Amino acid sequence: MSTFGGLNTAYTGLVAARKGLEVVGQNIANANTQGYTRQRISTSAVDAISRVGLMSAGVQAGQGVNVDGVSRLGSAQLDAQVRSSAAVAGYSAVRSNALTAVEGSMHEPGANGLSAQLNDFWAGWQDVANAPGENAPAGVLLGQAGVLTTRIAQGYQAVANQWSTTRGSVDGMVTEINGAAAQVAALNAQIRNEQAAGGGANELLDQRSALTTTLAALTGGTVVDRGDGTVDVLVGGNALVSGNSAQKLIAVGARSMTGTGGAPHVEWAAHPGTSVAVDGGELAGAISLLAPAVTSGAGTGTGGALAEAAESYNTMATQLAVKVNAIYSQGTNSTLPSGDFFAVATGVPAATGLSVVPKTVAELSTGLAANGALDGSIADELAQLGAGKAVASAGPPVSYVQSPSTDWSNFVTSFAVTTRTELQHATLADLTSTAAVGAQLSNASVDLDEENVNLLMFQHAYQGAARVMTAVDEMLDTLINRTGLVGR
Repeated sequence: MSTFGGLNTAYTGLVAARKGLEVVGQNIANANTQGYTRQRISTSAVDAISRVGLMSAGVQAGQGVNVDGVSRLGSAQLDAQVRSSAAVAGYSAVRSNALTAVEGSMHEPGANGLSAQLNDFWAGWQDVANAPGENAPAGVLLGQAGVLTTRIAQGYQAVANQWSTTRGSVDGMVTEINGAAAQVAALNAQIRNEQAAGGGANELLDQRSALTTTLAALTGGTVVDRGDGTVDVLVGGNALVSGNSAQKLIAVGARSMTGTGGAPHVEWAAHPGTSVAVDGGELAGAISLLAPAVTSGAGTGTGGALAEAAESYNTMATQLAVKVNAIYSQGTNSTLPSGDFFAVATGVPAATGLSVVPKTVAELSTGLAANGALDGSIADELAQLGAGKAVASAGPPVSYVQSPSTDWSNFVTSFAVTTRTELQHATLADLTSTAAVGAQLSNASVDLDEENVNLLMFQHAYQGAARVMTAVDEMLDTLINRTGLVGR
């Protein structure tokens, strides 16, 4: 290498050190930027030019350093773990949040819960049995019966409202998914063009990584790297994003729990009627909650959790009416013909179909007319029903019937177990997701201590390269300006 070649070697060192300082500055500037992945300059040594022959200078030093690019220090494996764990966490979180809200609306155990209202209802019958013919206990009973039917309707409505809220969230998720998919497709095109032109696209890659994580959390989608700078996002095995194009989803189905249109689900906007098999993420969790109840067959009770809860309220209302009416209809000492205490309609009895037939104390049957106007035998039987005892009108208990209070308690217990299970799944999934994010951050986030060390390293490298250039310049000055003239 000639002396002049030494200047070029020093210059390449200056360029590499300056580029390294710029990358360190970028890292430090984005130390607190969410989703930013730290970068490092990539360099390689320039080989010496070999010359063999009369003018060969013998062993040659290299010709400096090449700046090959700026590497993004992310990990495809860690990114994939973050996406897969986010999908599981999203699914469990949606389900646990909805079920927790429904459980909270039950107010169990507590003075405002249906269990307490049922206990007051049975106690009201006992008070009437103890004082038949008196207006006060009978009036309190009728008032408590009205409160009981209202409480059942409120519980059902709370489930219906949660269903509608979850249905609305499906629309919001689909909108967010379509927006994120369009952005990923646009970034695919930008990244492919930048890389094809030899430019850097690290910040664009960070943006796309954040969007694909969002899509995974919402849909459980998987990401496939195509090797040309683009990625595909697959949902249920079908491409939501492919290259620079994105498909759109639409949410279809009933808008309310008792509405028409079928079970809510998502379809491809370009192919109406073709359902999308969303198998993970928040969207799958919401859709699973919105599935209809299964009321017959081997799968009874295995439908959507919200519809099953609503159906339990309907069953509770129906069974309460049937069991109370079976005893009450025997009573004959009222101004009304013998009949039912509760009127129950078909369809959704828990919502508006359960009502109290007797409106006044005089219309309330407490016993048998044959035993006198002050007979309280029927009222006593109904009080015993609260304990699960079926009593013959003229004798001691002859059988046991499951109390409506027990029916309700069994439902509350079953629903609490389901909610608790979902909460445990959500907690474990959240821990897994947090661990995956932590591993990703430990690999990709900016360490200011490390960057300060690199800053000093590149600073000294720059100063060293400058010193080499100064030394070569002085050598050339001596050679050119301070040696004798040729021929002197």
